[in-house]
Amino acid sequence: MAHIILASSSPRRRELLQQLGLNFDIHSPDIDESVLDQESVEQYVERLACTKAEAVFQQYPDSIVIAADTTIAVDYHILGKPESKQHAFEMWQLMSGRKHNVFTGVCVHTKQEKLSIVVCTEVEFQTLSLNDMESYWDTGEPIGKAGGYAIQGIAARYISQILGSYTNVVGLPLHETAQLLQTVKALN
Repeated sequence: MAHIILASSSPRRRELLQQLGLNFDIHSPDIDESVLDQESVEQYVERLACTKAEAVFQQYPDSIVIAADTTIAVDYHILGKPESKQHAFEMWQLMSGRKHNVFTGVCVHTKQEKLSIVVCTEVEFQTLSLNDMESYWDTGEPIGKAGGYAIQGIAARYISQILGSYTNVVGLPLHETAQLLQTVKALN
């Protein structure tokens, strides 16, 4: 099998991919993550995953490149990563006491094939008080996280329910990623 490269600097994606028992290297591309006009959440995460995969594949064309992008949406409005404490509080107020969706686009790129998929998981937050938000912000955990939270961390205390893939919410849906890799292996 060809050498595998994870096109991500996310420690969570690295840990998740290790759960599949794979040996891989990491090369994180620098791409523009701006949302395009009229782009749906699904189109956005799939485009970014494929753009990341393509950028790394151009450098390592004999490899299998795995890339992903995760974002959160409330009523199909993309929330992204918090730019400030105020921005994080605004996002949490939108999610407080209701459901939101976590979307991850995954792309696997080889010489023969470029396959991608989008996975959606529904997450329900409890109603968050101002004290909850202040306490959570003070942990430092929200920084750099889509939607300003990490389900695998302290934020788990605020999540009352999920419907779908837990690993998708962490940042890499393992079942679907394994399926894409299996398909690629069959084609090579």
